[in-house]
Amino acid sequence: MHAIPTPDPIERRTRRRHSREFKASVVAACKQPGASVAAVALANAVNANLARRWIVEHDRAARVGRQEQATLPTPGFLPVQLAPTHQTMQPVQPIRIDLRQGQISMTVTWPTSAAHDCANWIKALLR
Repeated sequence: MHAIPTPDPIERRTRRRHSREFKASVVAACKQPGASVAAVALANAVNANLARRWIVEHDRAARVGRQEQATLPTPGFLPVQLAPTHQTMQPVQPIRIDLRQGQISMTVTWPTSAAHDCANWIKALLR
């Protein structure tokens, strides 16, 4: 009979704490042109997702710092007055149908607003 060995008590991993300087150096390395966040994180023995979070936090802090330094009011919508254009709307041309049969010639005009009625009339005429 074999006895199942009891494992040694598992040591609880403690959360690592990184200094601001270390985070800043990782973020600076990630911001270099052509740098891979994953490669920089691997080289510094941190998870790539953690490095990405540090980049987001760095960018957010930089935006807040710029906003605090700005003396201008916060951006918003401003009313804009547009000058009237000098284009005149051309009147809508009516529908014009020229019919010819032999020596008989006829021109029929329909208002554009009644285009559906005009289509029905043409269908009935062509039957």
